[in-house]
Amino acid sequence: MFSRMFGKPKVEPSTLSTLDKLNETLEMLEKKEKVLQKKIVIEIEKAKGYTRAKNKRAAIACLKRKKLYETQVEQLGNFQLRVHDQMIMLEGAKATTETVDALRSGANAMKAIHKATNIDDVDKTMDEINEQTENIKQIQEALSAPVGAAADFDEDELEAELEELEGAELEDQLLKPAITSATPSLQPVPSQRLPTPAPQKVRPPKSAEEEELAALQAEMAL
Repeated sequence: MFSRMFGKPKVEPSTLSTLDKLNETLEMLEKKEKVLQKKIVIEIEKAKGYTRAKNKRAAIACLKRKKLYETQVEQLGNFQLRVHDQMIMLEGAKATTETVDALRSGANAMKAIHKATNIDDVDKTMDEINEQTENIKQIQEALSAPVGAAADFDEDELEAELEELEGAELEDQLLKPAITSATPSLQPVPSQRLPTPAPQKVRPPKSAEEEELAALQAEMAL
């Protein structure tokens, strides 16, 4: 309804398309300027030729056309300045717009991060981590606790037995040097050569009378 009454809404051209259009216009103006410069040079050469031919009227006509061309060149120069000015403004506006868009995107990203990382959620997450850590510690302690026969051992009795063993070991270490010093060192005794008995003279066997005499002496001695 509104489009029928007021017509279709105008579509604003984008900055890039406008810059492209301005570049095309600038190139067109530069080409026209070059053409006019060539025409000016031609008119000057013609005026010189007519001057040499003493044709003053034709030479003045060439100079008039040259003036017209120079006026157009000046206009084209003004047009080019306006186009350059417009391009500089659009490029600056484009840079400003892109900067604002980037800043706006950064602000939105920071808002999203702040919303996603609420301080309450962070505290809750840390509590969960601490709880899980404590659970793991309890599980490790339960797994490392002795079971079966090892669980019935009295730690105090084991400590007392260990102290007795340490005391006995210390006593052995203290007594060992004394026993060693009291015990004489057994050194090998040099062997002594025994004197060789002198050879006995072999007596001849006794006669019967000598045997009777020896027996009688023995009885008398008794």
